[in-house]
Amino acid sequence: MPRAGQTKPPLVPRLPDRIAIGVLTQTFPPELVDRVVTRTGRGEQRRRLLPARVVVYYTLAMCLFTQVGYEEVMRLLVEGLAWARRWRGSWQVPDKSSIARARARLGPAPLRALFVEVARPLATRKTKGAWYRGWRLVALDGTTLDVPDTPANVAAFGRPTGGRGQGAFPQVRLVGLVECGTHAVVDAAMGGLHLGERSLAPSLGRSLGPGMLLLVDQGLCGLELWRTFHATGAELVWRCRQDVKLEVLEVFADGSWASELGASHPKGKRVAVRVIDYRLDDPGRPGQPEGYRLITTILDPERAPAAELPALYPQRWELETALDELKTHQRGPGVVLRSKSPTGSARRSGRTCWSTTPSAPSCTRPPWTPRWTLTGCRLPAACTSRGAR
Repeated sequence: MPRAGQTKPPLVPRLPDRIAIGVLTQTFPPELVDRVVTRTGRGEQRRRLLPARVVVYYTLAMCLFTQVGYEEVMRLLVEGLAWARRWRGSWQVPDKSSIARARARLGPAPLRALFVEVARPLATRKTKGAWYRGWRLVALDGTTLDVPDTPANVAAFGRPTGGRGQGAFPQVRLVGLVECGTHAVVDAAMGGLHLGERSLAPSLGRSLGPGMLLLVDQGLCGLELWRTFHATGAELVWRCRQDVKLEVLEVFADGSWASELGASHPKGKRVAVRVIDYRLDDPGRPGQPEGYRLITTILDPERAPAAELPALYPQRWELETALDELKTHQRGPGVVLRSKSPTGSARRSGRTCWSTTPSAPSCTRPPWTPRWTLTGCRLPAACTSRGAR
């Protein structure tokens, strides 16, 4: 421990730290960083001690070394770059104020552009748990991230409230689109707490397309969002509340039935769906089977049998595991994003998404393994009163 008046000795770079910087430069090559800096108009007009490329790498490195001071992050970055042969010559680490001014000059635009360039599905055809009958599995859900308690962040994002009053920190709301088999974050949308997940989710349709199958929980199930995502060409399998009115139009041999979503809307604005109603026996609650309802755009039972979709739907929880990796294991539990301004917090939130990596357990687990016992698809009550049509 340093004595009073002495500065804390610098950290000794470890081999894992240097390797982490090397992986960072492989994921974000200098040519790519220079390209997005130029495209967003953030290139410097004169030679600076902290050029834009270094500031981009520094901003990313702050996710790797979340518990380290600003100057130490910069020193670890430069030494790691030198070890990875990305940096040559001697260089003096600037003070904290110079680093802060350089980050302000850079702004969030290059980081957003960098995310767009690199965020994409990673699974190959051999990746287990990433596919269902030729469709690439993706899931969508939301979460929140704590940001520093500053007046600017409170004004920009808001503070959560509950039964015990206001939360300790302002929070950023984040909705992410994740590839189930690899936990790769394909896209993300962020905003203040005044924006609900349904407000942020539609923009993620830009990353959906034919050949994808989107799994969504019942909290986001709604006609307008359904229309938005289905228009991309992706197929949908969503959980729906049991009390949603879904008229029985035709019952199929596998126990599923045809219906229309949006019964309260005029006939021309409804959308055709297929419904799978089933119960699960939870070993933790014997004798109390829980009812579930799935709706899907896959109207042909031959393409996705009703017995397979209830076993497929739990793959949506791979997104929850990805969030756990980001918020608990990679970033650390209870860690608050340290940027004190709204633009800085937005950059940090975006970099949290970039730090996700494929999960080995997810890639090796056999796909479509039910976590509960499926007691069988059950016909809706309307079938017994109206008959199968």
